[in-house]
Amino acid sequence: MKLLSFAFALLFLVAALPVSAQQKLLSDPEIYEKDHFRKQCKTAEFGADYITRLDINNDGLIDAIANHGAYTCDGTKGPACSSEEGCPYNFYLQVKEGGYFMIATARIFSYDFIKRFGNMVFVFKMAPKYCDRTGGDPCQMTVRVRGAKFVTISKK
Repeated sequence: MKLLSFAFALLFLVAALPVSAQQKLLSDPEIYEKDHFRKQCKTAEFGADYITRLDINNDGLIDAIANHGAYTCDGTKGPACSSEEGCPYNFYLQVKEGGYFMIATARIFSYDFIKRFGNMVFVFKMAPKYCDRTGGDPCQMTVRVRGAKFVTISKK
């Protein structure tokens, strides 16, 4: 019984400790992403819209979005894309200390970054299943970046 009590106490102690593992900051997500695909492909080509740089979380720092539909690997454009789900996009935030970290990956068809009620928000066009629907037109999910998280505002 004492051994079991000790095990539970140890479990709670470990659970209470702060998580010390953090993402390594990237000096530039564009270089990081392109290097990744250059290792995966014999020939990797990147379109002008592969990286978009804009302030997505309203902190005054320019962030980055990588569009995996805008690169070609060994002659295949957007190899991870599908007509059912769209393409992977990686979203990176820049930090004032220097560097970037990834906050999200999403499979989307496209997005608009617009001002709504005074705040900049993404309107993602996604597979209907992300709005709890089957078939039909793409789902439109409106999300805002708050701090380092995506917050869903609406789905339709």
